[in-house]
Amino acid sequence: MKFSSYLRNREISIDFSYPIDISIPLSFDESKIRAWGIPSPIKEPVSIGNWVGNVKKGGPVNFNNIWFNPHAHVTHTECFGHISEKEQSINDVQKNFFFFSKLVTINPEKKGNDTIITKSLLLSEVDDSFDLDTLIIRTLPNEINKKCIDYSNQNPAYLTEECLMYIKQKGIKNLLIDLPSIDKEKDGGAVRNHKLFFDDLKGGNKNTITELIYVPNQVRDGEYLLNLQLMSVENDAAPSRPVLFKIYYK
Repeated sequence: MKFSSYLRNREISIDFSYPIDISIPLSFDESKIRAWGIPSPIKEPVSIGNWVGNVKKGGPVNFNNIWFNPHAHVTHTECFGHISEKEQSINDVQKNFFFFSKLVTINPEKKGNDTIITKSLLLSEVDDSFDLDTLIIRTLPNEINKKCIDYSNQNPAYLTEECLMYIKQKGIKNLLIDLPSIDKEKDGGAVRNHKLFFDDLKGGNKNTITELIYVPNQVRDGEYLLNLQLMSVENDAAPSRPVLFKIYYK
């Protein structure tokens, strides 16, 4: 199915027949992605008396309980409620699910023991002409094993505060990244970038951050229509499935 619209007064078309899924699914293999020192997710059949929710074990259906943490085990989208004393659900924030977005690839640089994404690195990909409200950051290296890393105590790459402020100044409201956080793993609980992006001092906003995505190497940098699908759950964060569709300019 094709769709036609306009972007910057230019006619575009989008073919929905070729979705590009950039999510990492929830998996119960211990070798799959994890962060923050959280144990692997658990899937186990319900057992009530002699009844078991497992067909292989004689049950009539497969009927599993699942335990997981959206921040640690799966691609997820979070809101101001992630850092606020006041409860805020992602369901109350995310009311639109389609966004014109730009995908950029950045090779973070080493600084001492840290690996950082700086404003200057971002400026090489996002210039003054950038006028979209959704940015997707793919970092290098980008091997397929990025989908099964245990990031715990690894001090993964993160954004500098200057870089995050530039993102805010550009009017970006939805930020997607293939890392477990936009902040340093161990920063004493400051989560400074989260607080800045969510306007913590002003009582919060409707921005979103999507973490732990994976963008395959064959997907080229450029502009896409993003469909950001969320699990409908009342929580500060929900498992999400960002899907890209290529934009064709006429």
